[in-house]
Amino acid sequence: MSKFGLTVCSIILLSACSASEPDPMDFVGQFRDAFSTEIKGNGIKLFVYKAKLATALDRSIPSGPPQDRIIRRSTQDAQSYLIEQRNAENRLELWNQQIDIGVRKTIEMNGYCQAGFIELSRYVEAERGEIRGECNDGATAEDIKKFAN
Repeated sequence: MSKFGLTVCSIILLSACSASEPDPMDFVGQFRDAFSTEIKGNGIKLFVYKAKLATALDRSIPSGPPQDRIIRRSTQDAQSYLIEQRNAENRLELWNQQIDIGVRKTIEMNGYCQAGFIELSRYVEAERGEIRGECNDGATAEDIKKFAN
């Protein structure tokens, strides 16, 4: 391997090690969530938990014109692009974790699924996610009164 190739590899490895990984606290105050319930006639309790990253308007942050983002992107070199991709993967993993925490805390706070739940489906992408589930317990008269639409 040439000296040039070794130097380039060294720089990439050093910068990869120094790149900071996203922190789960990155999402504090940056997303909106919604929880909807459905109780079937036979007492089955279903729910849908949706979360999305808040837009700049939601957070009262002015957003620059889209051209600025395009220009910055086009001037990136390969090294910073790889770091950005790795950070995007890390953020998606943290977003998955945040959605898990959000659905568990929401159910805990409202008391909907007293005996836990089964996840029926999950759809998560970079800025939004949705979990559909069924409670392990059946609906009580109190549940019907509190959660029936």
